[in-house]
Amino acid sequence: MRIALLATDAREHWHEYDKPDPYFGTAPAALMQGFNLVPDAEVHIVSCIRRPMRSPEKIGARLWYHSLIVPKSGWMATGYQGCIRAVRRKLRELQPEIVHGQGTERDCAISAVFSGFPNVLTLHGNMRLIARVNGARPLSYPWLTARLEALTLPRTRGVVCITRYTRDAVHDLVPRTWVVPNAVDAGFFDVARQPDKPPLIVCVGAICHRKNQNRFIRALEPLAAKHSFRLLFLGGGANEAVYEEEFRQLIATRTWCQYGGMAGREELKQWLARASLLALPSLEDNCPMVVLEAMAAGVPVVAANVGGVPDLVEENVTGVFCDPLVDASLHHAVRSLLEDPAWAERLAVTARARAHERYHPRRIAEQHLDIYREVLGGVPALVPASRLA
Repeated sequence: MRIALLATDAREHWHEYDKPDPYFGTAPAALMQGFNLVPDAEVHIVSCIRRPMRSPEKIGARLWYHSLIVPKSGWMATGYQGCIRAVRRKLRELQPEIVHGQGTERDCAISAVFSGFPNVLTLHGNMRLIARVNGARPLSYPWLTARLEALTLPRTRGVVCITRYTRDAVHDLVPRTWVVPNAVDAGFFDVARQPDKPPLIVCVGAICHRKNQNRFIRALEPLAAKHSFRLLFLGGGANEAVYEEEFRQLIATRTWCQYGGMAGREELKQWLARASLLALPSLEDNCPMVVLEAMAAGVPVVAANVGGVPDLVEENVTGVFCDPLVDASLHHAVRSLLEDPAWAERLAVTARARAHERYHPRRIAEQHLDIYREVLGGVPALVPASRLA
């Protein structure tokens, strides 16, 4: 099957034009890894960029890469009209059987739905819900992406929902939905853990209100007075200056806190090898990759009981839940794992086995092929939500 996968090249997103190899974000990259293992797939990855970049024509046995230069005027300011036209021209040349737009944050979804080919979309972040949680101001980037999402959803043949949370948010806007979680980079299953002493707690996410780092620090203050541990934050800024300044002040005045900045996937694997647990105190999240990656690496997880996270973590079986708005709940969840490392290890062993069964790249790629066949008139894909529970 010939598939056109529309994905953002992160070199464009981060303006890293001198790097020689494309990078597509954690979840799309893991899905591509899976497609490369499936004999039935011929995948053409298409990305829009603003400047010429050195790129290989092929990035895997079954993966071809096409970068399309689109002038600045063809991006968000014009509703991605330049991207839509460039992608349409390339797809007429490639003649894929189906087009799959990865994410509604940028140009991929709108280019897919106006491509003229059968198409589906994947929502990695629910932009309308994120805009609501953040109280997005009119004409701000989150406000615009929320409206872009609302425009594209009714125009696609179906949405691949990575959690039931997404399905519930879009089911009244789209003709069909399927629940298939993100794939996890297979390398996380190979992480060999050697936890630090004193214990290391890792918290990954952009520094912002939605990720809730500042409340988390304050909630652990009483625990830090009684127990020895380190709390490491990884992630970039999110253009929330007031929140980030408060975060920096909290970090600076607590010796048990550390900020490590952005971390690539290889660096994250190294930190997870040293971690005693991963904490996710978010106020809203769909399918946070770091939870899946920690499970695959065998790291115990404390996660907020919000959004799509209950699809990923089973309470007291593969992890521990907390209420991200209640300091006592955040404190208790972390303390329960730190004070009972044997129990924490049992949770992690179970989580690792479940992750291999449900989130391995090949398994997720095969489920996507089933969806494509259904869209093209074959047998309906059998990907019920129960597989996530």
